[in-house]
Amino acid sequence: MNTMRTMMLLAALTALFMAVGWLLGGGAGMVMALIFAAATNLWAWWNSDKAVLRWYRARPATEANAPGLVALTQALARRAGLPAPRVYLIDEDQPNAFATGRDPAHAAVAVTTGLLRTLSRDELAGVIAHELAHVKNRDTLTMTVAATVGGAIAMLAQFGMFFGGGRDRGPLGLIGALAAAILAPFAAMLIQMMISRTREYAADREGAMICGDPLALASALRRIAAEAGRRVNEPAERDPATAPLFIVNPLSGRGMDNLFATHPPVESRIAALEALAREMGRAPARPAGAAGGPGAVARARPSDADAPAVTRVPRAGRRRIMRGFRKGPWS
Repeated sequence: MNTMRTMMLLAALTALFMAVGWLLGGGAGMVMALIFAAATNLWAWWNSDKAVLRWYRARPATEANAPGLVALTQALARRAGLPAPRVYLIDEDQPNAFATGRDPAHAAVAVTTGLLRTLSRDELAGVIAHELAHVKNRDTLTMTVAATVGGAIAMLAQFGMFFGGGRDRGPLGLIGALAAAILAPFAAMLIQMMISRTREYAADREGAMICGDPLALASALRRIAAEAGRRVNEPAERDPATAPLFIVNPLSGRGMDNLFATHPPVESRIAALEALAREMGRAPARPAGAAGGPGAVARARPSDADAPAVTRVPRAGRRRIMRGFRKGPWS
């Protein structure tokens, strides 16, 4: 299913590439766009994770700059049955996080310094588990490639607006160039949204099962959404195509980005997690914005047949995951 979804996404973005090429240069432009799209897809498949991390100036996380973060991520990865991903820090006040990489063996999880300052220990575990769920479901490949190709489409459209569009260039001349410049970036974002809005619910559920506490993840989403609306993430504003990678929409909505929602409503995601907590036998009694305490990670007892493979978090297992992380910046 994930492979088919990835191929459909790449096919749609490739078709959009060709449409932009046709508007800018007719048949010859369409052929050139097809060649460019093929090269971009191939490059994105192997290098898009490095490009995204470089765009956000991410640096490797260590015990010196993020005490306990790497060990926490490794412990949760073992629970999820995944190889330990690389862990990165982004010097950004907005609390947020994303995962990237073409497969679990080449995955990376990046968190902002604002996230470490904002969340409690259990909330941070919920966020990391959510990102590991994306890795497990191979959403990282889909969305990282989409972000790279979507950005390339926008760049091609803008290039054509300023350097093409003459009567001898495309069948619609200047009108075609303007149409490509205005509509192509929106079309690329819509394609990304069709994937992003459904994958977040699945990652929320899988992540809650990995960390063992849906309410901790729900509390983290509430905190991140409240802070993200007040703090501008400048790299994301400059390249909105990367916005669907994050756990919560990083865009401020100051401009045209407000017309499209790259993520499902946070309230709906929280409601789904609270429903999952009730399925596990836990009442969602955590007040709005409350921090998770040392005992916040509770036993997971899913009752429906659709639950992920990780269906139980014994008390000893919870202690192993959280032991040694009380001295982190999120404590």
